[in-house]
Amino acid sequence: MQDEDNKGNTDNKPITRVVPPLNFSAVENGLYRSGQPSALSHSFLEQLNLKSVVWLAIEDPNDSLLRFIDDHDISFFYNLGYDAMGSNSWDGLSESSIKQALEIIADKRNHPLLVCCGMGRHRTGTVIGCLRKLQGWNLASIGEEYRRYTGIKGGRILVELLIEAFDVSTISINPQVAPEWLLR
Repeated sequence: MQDEDNKGNTDNKPITRVVPPLNFSAVENGLYRSGQPSALSHSFLEQLNLKSVVWLAIEDPNDSLLRFIDDHDISFFYNLGYDAMGSNSWDGLSESSIKQALEIIADKRNHPLLVCCGMGRHRTGTVIGCLRKLQGWNLASIGEEYRRYTGIKGGRILVELLIEAFDVSTISINPQVAPEWLLR
């Protein structure tokens, strides 16, 4: 007798589960955001055909994510703008790390690209918020999108202030390699 999970599966092969990472979302065409993907999410990530992953956490990602990146020949960007834990007072994100992340995002040769951190909330939300500012979004819309991913505890006012204060004129965009959605 077939179990409930294999109903309709006549060859009795295991069904591949497609589970997105925590706080996963498409940001723009070829650009995604999430918390740290677990092994359970690898079949989902395979469907994205990622070229690059931007890791925003100070902590090292789990071994299964590093194996996935290595097995799929994905470019891995990490330790952006900081040297060690304690070098910055706010979770390792600095203006320099945000700038570096945005310049990676602004190069379509790195796409499809996943921006992630441990939970996909504050650090990822900061970078995506600064991207939205670069795209000309108003601060109310940026704040609403940021808070959508923060969970029950809500957002951090410091994140929203950092996004508001971020100087988008420091970002170098080469129109020849920028994604179309960044040039509008």
